[in-house]
Amino acid sequence: MQKALTRMNLQIHHVISEITGVTGLAIVDAILAGERDPAVLAKLRDHRIRASAEIVRKSLVGNWKQEHLFTLKQSRQIFQYYEESIAACDEEIEKLIVGFGPHVDTAERPLPPDRKAQQRKRKRRGVNPGVNPKTGFDMRTEIYKLFGVDVTQIPGLMVTPLLLFSEVGRDMSKWPAADHFCSWLGLCPDNDISGGRILWSGTRGTRNRAGQIFRMGAFALHHDLSPMGDHLRRMKSKIGPATAQTATAHKIAVIFYTMVKKHVEYDASIWARKDAEREQRFEAKLKRQAHARGYKLVKIEENVAA
Repeated sequence: MQKALTRMNLQIHHVISEITGVTGLAIVDAILAGERDPAVLAKLRDHRIRASAEIVRKSLVGNWKQEHLFTLKQSRQIFQYYEESIAACDEEIEKLIVGFGPHVDTAERPLPPDRKAQQRKRKRRGVNPGVNPKTGFDMRTEIYKLFGVDVTQIPGLMVTPLLLFSEVGRDMSKWPAADHFCSWLGLCPDNDISGGRILWSGTRGTRNRAGQIFRMGAFALHHDLSPMGDHLRRMKSKIGPATAQTATAHKIAVIFYTMVKKHVEYDASIWARKDAEREQRFEAKLKRQAHARGYKLVKIEENVAA
């Protein structure tokens, strides 16, 4: 659609952020219905569009060649067909999900509050990305019923638990421990040992689709303000981006395995305790290094008070 509009010298895609949004599709449909007046087309502008009505009107001044209108019509029909196909696929998935027996009764154990609700801009605008606006199907609630715990609270797995359910399921008894689960995912080091010596160490060369889902979740945490995001950035500075992504995916997989198998909810306070322990180890290391060189570490507050 954008290519056809450009050939007609209509620069509306430079004025609005998305041609397939409410304003863009309304204008395209009006053009295909026969409307050619830029002022009338500009009135279809949604109130949330930052550009003024005058700027929108100027961007809708162009030529109306028949061949470009024909291309625009075909593109609009193809886009509508894809939308309908995606909606039909979503409805079929919703039917299949409901067919699985729930692991938890939401009447006895209600869904825990979303700890990331304040961080989501869409949530603040009153739009819940996990709810189908047409059918009212709440994906987060259904995932909670499938697993028995709210795995969407794990950083990096906000929108991918359904994919994990299709690849892994919810029966974790197939793996005796989290280490076995991560080994099956291909998220653990593959050491080549001979005679007690490590000849080579690296990530196992496997193409496990579930492992790729965890890697995708880790990749999305680069700008995340959660402790898991801090872990990813800290590991990047130490071992590089690729290895850090695998290490963070390994940690996410361990949390997922523990939550699903033991039916415990995600506890972010564990991170605070781990951070405190890491700081204590770092301080003890500095003291050992200073003592080995004949120095003694003294806190700044104590030094000033003395």
